[in-house]
This record gives sequence, structure tokens and C-alpha cells, in this order.
Amino acid sequence: MSLSSRMEETSLLCLLFLISLLSCTTNQARLTVSPSSSQFFEGDFVSLSCEEDDSSAGWTLRRNTSKRQRTQCGDGWGKWSGSIISSCNISYTDPQDSGVYWCESREGPISNMVNLTVAGGSVILQSPVLPVMEGDDVTLLCETKTTPSNLPAAFYKDGSLIRKQPTGHMTIQHVSRSDEGLYKCDISGHGESPSSWITVTDKPTTTPSSTTTTIPTAPDLTADSSLQLAFRIVLHLVVFSPYIISTLIVMSLYQCRARGIGISDSTKPTLPDQGLDNEHDDVITDVTTEYHF
Repeated sequence: MSLSSRMEETSLLCLLFLISLLSCTTNQARLTVSPSSSQFFEGDFVSLSCEEDDSSAGWTLRRNTSKRQRTQCGDGWGKWSGSIISSCNISYTDPQDSGVYWCESREGPISNMVNLTVAGGSVILQSPVLPVMEGDDVTLLCETKTTPSNLPAAFYKDGSLIRKQPTGHMTIQHVSRSDEGLYKCDISGHGESPSSWITVTDKPTTTPSSTTTTIPTAPDLTADSSLQLAFRIVLHLVVFSPYIISTLIVMSLYQCRARGIGISDSTKPTLPDQGLDNEHDDVITDVTTEYHF
């Protein structure tokens, strides 16, 4: 095998190794919660799923609570179920289930983390458990464990009252980074909900597939562009005027010289016809005289 072939084979192996390494390090699961809420009543059913592309990565669900640190689903809490998407189901939630949950694989990468709260009281705030995108609308629902659940409620952000709503729900339109914070609600006569943090992420920017070039027309020219155009014209004239003047001078000299040559040729004296006749007569006379001699 030639040296160049060995180098190409080595380069290909290195490229395949890098691709496999990147695919291993970038494969990340996404933790989802159903029902999608950050707060639950005691006794509710909750299902948590590790959604990922490669099931061979060996993802498992873990959590940290105030009682136990870094325990996985099935270790005294929850039960795995499902064949296509593995889910950890908590059939009866308890305030001790409050904590941080995440997915983790054998290779080391982890998923996003979610904070779940199980309320021991009779009021919860249903808020997004996952980060919300900037510009979206977010609805918060203050709910009681007893019916009716749509009672008038007061909503708070970072400890300050935002507003009171007669139907128990509040919509934040076109959320921004300033809406990020700690929210809770209160229903008079029933109590106050725990607090939950709402995270707002930046809206992804889209890259245009093609760029277009706009050619300005005459009416679109501004005063600055007109001034720049005039300056360029003057600059070109200054640069090229010596060449133009030199060319005109050379052409003028050439024409004057040509005219001078024409005048000198035309003023040269020519022999008159009479002079030519006298010369011919003299030659004829000489010849005749010679013969008669």
C-alpha cells in the first residue's frame, strides 16, 4: 500500500472516530412531565419520561429530595413502565416527593432538570414546568383541591402582588426576560400555594436561506450618497485630467507639424511650361547644327 493511501485511510479513521465521539457526547435526553405542571396535590398521579433518540444509551430517572440524595426510579419510589418510551410513574405523590428530577445515562450526560413540588395544603399554582420561550403567552392557574376550583385568586411575583383575577387564572402575554421569577397565588379562605420559578428562554434566531441585494434607484439616493458620488467624480477628473491634457497637446503638435509639412511642399518652385519649351528648342538647335557641320 502506498504512503498516500495509508494517509487517506488514517484520515478517514480519525474522521469516523470524531463523528462517533460527537454523537456520544451530544446525545441528550429530554425530561417531560405529565400532567405538565410544576405543582401537584398530595395523592396525584405523575408520569416522568426520558425522551431520547438512542434507547441504547441506558437512560434512567434520578432525583434529589430533602430526605434522600441522588436516588433513581424504583429505589423506594416510582415504577418504570412502557416499551417505546420508558416512563417513571408515581401513582401517589407525597410532599416528600418534592425535589429536582433529571435523566442520566451510563455514559454520563444528563438531561434538563425540573423542580416538582407536592403541596400539603389545598391550593396549588399550575405553572409551566419547562422553560417558556420569549414572546409566547403563559397562563397561570390557581387551583383548589375542593370544588369549585375557579375561585377569585391573587397572583404574586417575587413576593409582590401582580393582580387579582375573578376566575382564578392569569395570562401573561408575550413573556420576556423581565417576567422570569418566583410566582405564587392565594385564594381567600383556602390558603396560599407554594412558590414556583418560571424560566424564560431566548427565542431562536432563524438564518435566512438566501440573501438578496437591493440596488438603490435614483429617488432612493440620499444627500450623503449624492455627495459621495460627486466627490468620486471630482476625484476621477483630478486623476485623469493630466493624461487628457497631455494627449490633447500631443495631438495638437502633431496636427501643426503635419500642416507645416504640407505648406513647404506646395511652395516649392516648379519649372514653367515656357522654360521647358526653350530648353527643348536649344537641344534641337544644337543637334541640327551638329549635323550640318
